[in-house]
Amino acid sequence: MTSSARVVVFAYHEVGFRCLAWLLARGATVSAVFTHEDNPRERVWFRSVADLARAAGAPVLVPSSLKDPALVARIREWRPDVIYSFYYRNMIPREILAIPPAGAFNMHGSLLPRYRGRVPVNWAIIHGERETGATLHHMVGRADAGDIVDQEACAIGPADTARDVFLKVTDAAVKVLARSHEAIVEGRAPRRPQNESEATTFGGRGPEDGRIEWDRDAASIFNFVRALTEPYPGAFSEVRGQRFVIWWGRPVDLPESERLAPGRVVSVEPLIVATRDGGFRVERLEWASAVAPEGRKFITGERVG
Repeated sequence: MTSSARVVVFAYHEVGFRCLAWLLARGATVSAVFTHEDNPRERVWFRSVADLARAAGAPVLVPSSLKDPALVARIREWRPDVIYSFYYRNMIPREILAIPPAGAFNMHGSLLPRYRGRVPVNWAIIHGERETGATLHHMVGRADAGDIVDQEACAIGPADTARDVFLKVTDAAVKVLARSHEAIVEGRAPRRPQNESEATTFGGRGPEDGRIEWDRDAASIFNFVRALTEPYPGAFSEVRGQRFVIWWGRPVDLPESERLAPGRVVSVEPLIVATRDGGFRVERLEWASAVAPEGRKFITGERVG
C-alpha cells in the first residue's frame, strides 16, 4: 500500500523539503501540498517546498486560512489515506485531521513532550541542552500533544549553532519518517501517550527577543548567541543607544582583579564584556546600518545593554 498511498502534505522549511522529497522518492501519491509564502522579513536559507512539489506535478496551495469549508471539502474529495505536517506553521483544524482513515501526523523538532511549541531547536540551545531530536506524533486539537509514533535523538555539540542542529534534526526527521511511513499507511501506527508531567512549551521568537542579558553567566550568553546567530536575526546589545549584533563570541575567564559589573566593557581590543561570572569575548559583531563610523567605538568601563 505504501507506493499507492494517497497523501496530503502540509510542509515548509528544510524539514518539509526533505520529508516531502522522501515521500516522492518512495512513490507516494501526493494529492496536494500546502505550504507558506516566504516572509520577506525572514532570511530564507532553506529549500522551497513549493518548488519541489511543482517539479513533481503536485498541486501547491498557499491558503490564508484552513477553515474555509470549500477547502475542507476539496481535501475530502482527494480522499487522502494519510495527512502529514512537516514544519507547517499553522494549526490544522480538527475537520481536516479527521479526514484520512490512517490518521494525521506531525513531525516536530524536539524530543516530545519537551519543547512543544515554536522554534524548539533555538530554545533547546538557549537552555544549554546537549540533545534534541525529531518526533513524529498523531495530531490532535492541541499543538504537539498527540501520541508519539517514533522519535530519533541527535546531539547538540558544545559549539553547534541553531543551523547546525536544525540540519541534524532534519536528518533525524527523515529517519523517523522512513521507519514509520509503512506502518502509518497500513493503519498500524504505534501510539505512545506523552507524559504531561514532563511537558514544556515555548512560544515563538522575533528579532526583538534577541537582546542579551549581561547579568547572566558567560556560558548562558554563549548559548544565546549561538542559538540566534546566522541565518537567524542574531543576539544584540546597545552602547550609547547604538545597536550592534553579536554573531559570535566565547566565554572567557577573568581574574578577580579584572572583573567588572555585568555589562561593562572590560577591554576594547579584544572586545570583552563583563558577565555575572567573568567575561564574554566578542569575536564577530555587526553595527546597525544607521550607526556612523565615529559611533562604532567602545570605551573601557562603559556599560552596554
